[in-house]
Amino acid sequence: GAPAIDVHAPGRTALQLRDWAEGQSELTGIPVEALMAYGNADVIARGSRPQCHLQWNTLAGLGYVETRHGTYDGVTFGAAELGDDGVVRPPIVGPALDGSAGFAEIRDTDGGRLDGDPEYDRAVGPLQFIPESWARYGIDASGDDVADPQNIEDAAASAVRLLCADGRDLATPEGWTDAVASYNRSGVYIGDVHDAAAHYAVGQPPS
Repeated sequence: GAPAIDVHAPGRTALQLRDWAEGQSELTGIPVEALMAYGNADVIARGSRPQCHLQWNTLAGLGYVETRHGTYDGVTFGAAELGDDGVVRPPIVGPALDGSAGFAEIRDTDGGRLDGDPEYDRAVGPLQFIPESWARYGIDASGDDVADPQNIEDAAASAVRLLCADGRDLATPEGWTDAVASYNRSGVYIGDVHDAAAHYAVGQPPS
């Protein structure tokens, strides 16, 4: 897991992990801002959901597969980037979930507030939350009192709540698989996240 920090301190607690993140970034190729967010969420999980056993490398596996840690908009690698404040610019908004081309159909749930689409929902941000899930799990972890799915610190901490829901224990293969399947039930997707997370756990970029 990430080094212990005070996640109840005011402001951006993830900044306490910069030294750790810089070292891990050199090994894994993960952007420092993303690593600070994943580590911050790891420490939050240890304190608030110890039975879940969620570690930063699972979040990093999700972030890699979803958006290459906030740099891939689903069409072009490098189309977006993480700022020093942990916010993705330009915002990442996925395709309309309109039931076409293998996508689920999810009618709009938030009046287009998060995704700009008043007809269908779209996944948003570096960890690709759908607005319905963000309404349920989204929290502020960057200290600005705003839960923003485009902020990777908020998104990573919110992913803890989603992955650890229903009493899951990610230390078991069944619990880990069920948690990742709550994001996307595709077997290929689960395998890709597992591969990336396993590489990150031993300090390597995904193959």
